[in-house]
Amino acid sequence: MKPPSITRERLAWESGRLLVGVDEVGRGPLAGPVVAAAVAFPPHAGRILRLRDSKVLTAKRREALAAVIERRAAVVGVGAASVKVIDRVNIRVATAIAMRRALSRALGLRRGERLDGRHFRIAVVIDGLPLPEIGMEHQAVVDGDALCYSIAAAGVVAKVVRDRLMQRLARRHPGYGWETNMGYGTPDHLAAIDLTGPCIHHRRSFAPVAQTSLAL
Repeated sequence: MKPPSITRERLAWESGRLLVGVDEVGRGPLAGPVVAAAVAFPPHAGRILRLRDSKVLTAKRREALAAVIERRAAVVGVGAASVKVIDRVNIRVATAIAMRRALSRALGLRRGERLDGRHFRIAVVIDGLPLPEIGMEHQAVVDGDALCYSIAAAGVVAKVVRDRLMQRLARRHPGYGWETNMGYGTPDHLAAIDLTGPCIHHRRSFAPVAQTSLAL
């Protein structure tokens, strides 16, 4: 697979801005939060070798890359939206909330401060389709984690953070296989839900959970 392009970053640097890439992990699972990360690199930063879309990397490679990203990025921020938020507002809006929180932390915004971009010389790019609910002007790039360097970096950070969280939750709620399936609807996970019912970290608004006879 070709490495993600750094062209957008270079164009932003030439105009005196930082490009902040944003990506999320965890839209599809039946359990756990959705996690987003926002990453920007300093102007003319050297490329991190072997940085790719997190989905094509091994867990060991993602862990190593996340450590390098943390050291070499100008800013890194992580945000999440809980299962309660997902069930209350739906996964699309919850994803936007997680991205907004990641941007707020990356940019050092105080609670309640507007994400309107007027106080920062930045450009924001996100993976996927536009999300006006983020509350900040941005460009959306379909397959951005494969095409844009900063989005790829954000995807790696978000994946590592969420996987660590799901592995911790797996120790507290054994039997669902979260240490390997990370909350996705694998056969073993679905079988465990059918057998013992969902726990507090399952998304009750998702059909495979809502339809189980033990979901009530």
